[in-house]
Amino acid sequence: MDDEVLVAKMVAGDADAFRQLVARYHSTLVRVARYYVNSEATAEDVAQDTWIAVIKGAEKFEGRSSFKTWLLRILVNRARRTGTREHRQIPTNPVDPVQAQRFDEQGMWREPPQPFTEVVEGRLANAATLAAVRAAIAALPEPQQAVVTLRDVEGLSTEEVSELLELSVANVRVILHRGRAKVRDAVESSVRGGATWQ
Repeated sequence: MDDEVLVAKMVAGDADAFRQLVARYHSTLVRVARYYVNSEATAEDVAQDTWIAVIKGAEKFEGRSSFKTWLLRILVNRARRTGTREHRQIPTNPVDPVQAQRFDEQGMWREPPQPFTEVVEGRLANAATLAAVRAAIAALPEPQQAVVTLRDVEGLSTEEVSELLELSVANVRVILHRGRAKVRDAVESSVRGGATWQ
């Protein structure tokens, strides 16, 4: 059942529809809130406050954006107020350790990568591969984890991620590239490390 149908049912008083939305998005809310606040417990509180706001304001959802985008906007506004008051600057180090390993001083490949499609071809349905990808994303530092989660897992556009995290579009692209490179390295390492594929 899509989000808009569940929201309509929730507004009509269907508690099960609300439970389905919470099951679908709560872990994402906590992950994104964690970007703004200092602890997992505070992130959980912000996520719960967001759900209370959704219950109170669901009838105001007009469908101009997706429910997920609307939900994340509510969360981010609350997380900003609850969490860090200072503006967070994301340094973009021109010498990224992941990239330094892949390129020489002239910007040429040290060792050309194996095409990613060859590494995981036919394996995306494999539970071990999905677990490796999830673990690699969970191990990313912030803000890479938030950017990769919102862009690649939740499917938001670069512009939506930029707006939600208050980063420039260019910065989102740099952070996304670096996060994806780390995830790719982790998955490639698990393949080279002799993971068993079913």
